[in-house]
Amino acid sequence: MIPPYIKKSGKTTSPSGKYTGEQIVVLEGLDPVRKRPAMYIGSTGLVGVHHCITEIVDNSVDEALAGFAKNVWIYIHKDNYITVIDDGRGIPVDLVPKYKTSALEIVMTKLHAGGKFDSRAYKVSGGLHGVGASVVNALSKSMKVMVIRDGKKYLQEYEKGKPVSKVIEINDESEHFNNSWILSKIQISNGTVSTFLLDETIFKEGIMSDYSIVRKQIKERAYLVSGLYFHLYDERTEIEDHFYFEGGIASLVEAINRNKNPLHDPIYFKKEKENLEVQVAIQYNDGLNENVESYVNVINTIEGGTHLTGFRMALTRSINDYGKKIGAFKNGDETITGEDTREGLTAVIYVKMPSQNLQFEGQTKTKLGNAEMQPFVQSNVNDALGEYFEEHPSEGRKILEKVYLAAKARLAAKAAKDAIIRKGALEGSSLPGKLADCQTKNPAVSEIFIVEGDSAGGSAKQGRDRKFQAILPLRGKILNTERARLDRILEFEEIKNLVIALGMGIAESLNPEKLRYHKIIIMTDADVDGEHIMTLLLTFFYRHLPYIVMNKHLFIAQPPLYKIQFGKEISYVYTEDEKEKILSKHKSKFLPTIQRYKGLGEMNPDQLWETTMNPANRTLKQINVGDAATADETFSMLMGDEVLPRKRFIQTHAKSANLDV
Repeated sequence: MIPPYIKKSGKTTSPSGKYTGEQIVVLEGLDPVRKRPAMYIGSTGLVGVHHCITEIVDNSVDEALAGFAKNVWIYIHKDNYITVIDDGRGIPVDLVPKYKTSALEIVMTKLHAGGKFDSRAYKVSGGLHGVGASVVNALSKSMKVMVIRDGKKYLQEYEKGKPVSKVIEINDESEHFNNSWILSKIQISNGTVSTFLLDETIFKEGIMSDYSIVRKQIKERAYLVSGLYFHLYDERTEIEDHFYFEGGIASLVEAINRNKNPLHDPIYFKKEKENLEVQVAIQYNDGLNENVESYVNVINTIEGGTHLTGFRMALTRSINDYGKKIGAFKNGDETITGEDTREGLTAVIYVKMPSQNLQFEGQTKTKLGNAEMQPFVQSNVNDALGEYFEEHPSEGRKILEKVYLAAKARLAAKAAKDAIIRKGALEGSSLPGKLADCQTKNPAVSEIFIVEGDSAGGSAKQGRDRKFQAILPLRGKILNTERARLDRILEFEEIKNLVIALGMGIAESLNPEKLRYHKIIIMTDADVDGEHIMTLLLTFFYRHLPYIVMNKHLFIAQPPLYKIQFGKEISYVYTEDEKEKILSKHKSKFLPTIQRYKGLGEMNPDQLWETTMNPANRTLKQINVGDAATADETFSMLMGDEVLPRKRFIQTHAKSANLDV
């Protein structure tokens, strides 16, 4: 019967259009994880693969934070299985009274289950919702967990998150583990052994982990948990690394500043109050760029959060208070801004708090949301820096001088930029004359090619699709912007034209909504000069328009290296290996014509379109930042003033360089 307040339309509803209680599906156990994996691990690409590894590793790290584990072993096996071992207490195996099921099975097969909710078990941990181990289990084709408690060994096996056996006590692990030799090598009386193979039907990019990424994640944790040994092995390449740092985050700050010129020794302090703890390490260098990392309970909060906000507020206030106290400001109304204090700053902020109180934005834990952490960090950092400046006046004056010069430069740059803006030079209405714009005004489908030289620019303009492709030729090598301030950058004509063409402004006038092209493609010659120009452009975007990089708008075109012709058969080749394969394939035929393209201008417009610009055929490399600290270090090394790190890099990699000069 239709309720009286619902009007009948007069139309007959087809059976397929009915929506009744019978259609409500309740996903039980770990089914929700397999149904929507990205909700739990952020991505089903390689990022998700590495996230799963760190989820299991962090369970072992939590045992160290609780004061039990001293070692964590991580093995990447040839068959893509991952094994993580620790010498902590071992997951409990006794029955949970409410469920009459082993605690191990509950932890591994139910969401929101674990010891992280009880402060008696874990005061501090990286886990938040109690879903880490169970999520990895759900997304694994196969998983085995062995618990060692008081010398006894207990085992349970799972497939796609479901137990395929009860928790059993075993005597010989070799009957159950293909890699049992590891366990005979590592003698522990208590601990947990987790072995899992991720499900390839879930992870669309494959399940083969990247050793460099895993290594970075493990090394990061070693800095944060001083006194914990990490042992990492890759059986695929027989590479191994061992990490142990007594210096903690102060050592991390020194490592980040390795290729820079530090102004003082690292400033380190730790403050505790009730259940909260903050550790901070600070070291300024003579550069222009900021590099600040923040962590909560060993989790890298790459998007910051309340703890980072509190730190920045305290840093600005402390430096201002110190400057006023010693009379460093000539005029009473002079102040240092937050922007000034961030120039040349390298810092690590590491807070710990009860796991059951943690508030992250999403399971992937990239931004801390706890409101109480901001005033806690702000107050303690302010007090600690005040004490430091009192006790270390020489270092305090060096820092004050650094930020004071940054303030003067900021004001000069602002005046120069304002003068340029007043002249209308950065307004979108006055596009540079060299720009051959596209017809569409829709940024989502528009792309701009930044092309080396007028000759290549001419070919690109003739060969492009005018509807959605714009061309901006650059004359020669642009300014190295690694250590250049904004006023000098905007005086450089080629960079100014590029900023105008993109339309979104720069620095504090940046407005991403005005970006005119969502694909920005660097297209340079396949020679040493082309590589140099590409590096200069990458430096500019990373340092001064990071929005472009972080939002994946930046690409590098891949022009062919060779044109190979056998009679009427023409092949365009993009690598040396590809060239050798084609030559080997046709070795029985007469000699081919081989043309090496050293410059884009050597191709006629049709060839350039077909090989490099046509979306149906071309290959583009997307530029993104997987590791901000490594990217910062690389740009500082290659483009900074310090010669020795660059010399070491060249000497190390000289033999592997492929130079066509």
